[in-house]
Amino acid sequence: MLALAFSALLPIALIIALGHVLRRSGFPGEAFWPQAERLAYFVLLPLLFTWSLYKADLGGVPVPGMIAGLAGPAVLGAVILLIANRGLNFDGPVLTSVVQGGIRFNNYVGVTAAVGLLGVSGAALAAVTNAILVPTVNVLCALVFARYGGRQQTAFGVVKSIALNPLILGCAGGVALRLTGIVLPPGIEGFLQAMGQAALPIGLLCVGAALNWEALGRGMRPALVATSVKFLLVPAITVAICLAVGLEGPAALVVFIIQCLPTASSSYVMARQLGGDAPLMAGIIAFQTVIAVVTVPLALVLVAPMIGAVV
Repeated sequence: MLALAFSALLPIALIIALGHVLRRSGFPGEAFWPQAERLAYFVLLPLLFTWSLYKADLGGVPVPGMIAGLAGPAVLGAVILLIANRGLNFDGPVLTSVVQGGIRFNNYVGVTAAVGLLGVSGAALAAVTNAILVPTVNVLCALVFARYGGRQQTAFGVVKSIALNPLILGCAGGVALRLTGIVLPPGIEGFLQAMGQAALPIGLLCVGAALNWEALGRGMRPALVATSVKFLLVPAITVAICLAVGLEGPAALVVFIIQCLPTASSSYVMARQLGGDAPLMAGIIAFQTVIAVVTVPLALVLVAPMIGAVV
């Protein structure tokens, strides 16, 4: 079982490592990486979600249970961090980065892991989890930034950012195609599939390129707090909720994978734009991404039997 988990996740680690090496070596140029990340996030990954939801049979997907297993731990994790800060005494910008590090997740790693373990059905379930969790964590983080960040964000700005999130739009497109019963011509379907499949390697290369070790040195304490919540508290709450609501099998496995992942590389952009501690955020991303190479497969092996999933 452990070998299967590692075999599914090892390509992810290798692609991330390659991206890091390529950027450190200066290839193909510093200007390439921000644009590649924009391409993956705004175009390729949304198209993958549209195609996955269009092709998948979602009739038996336990959406209520998945909502509980995804939104519940994110909300509880954020609340616990805010309460714990009374003793931790992080300043506002640092706290925003700790919260992002505690509840956000890396979409590229999650989708690739789900596909590696479950194939096409994994991609569809990953799209459903994104449709649930992306707006949840964005609302939570936006509220934290509004209270503790260095820049104020209006309620309209929060709603607009969520409504125009490209991942949510991609999921909405796939759901719309299914509900309307529209049958795409083979050429269009092939286009969506090919573009979507390009999202994962490009996105993972960008994750590796974004690793920033220099930023971690001064922020180890908040990084450890965020990482403890992300890799211990949130997954534990997820398992408890899955068992309580009877969520099991592939859906529970994908929910658990998503909740075990390192924080999103786009957290750095949000910290920079909304007045968070951007250098600390970069360090947390690097720290969690590397640790996840070991923690994610071990967590899957330990927890999969509990939630009725086969790894």
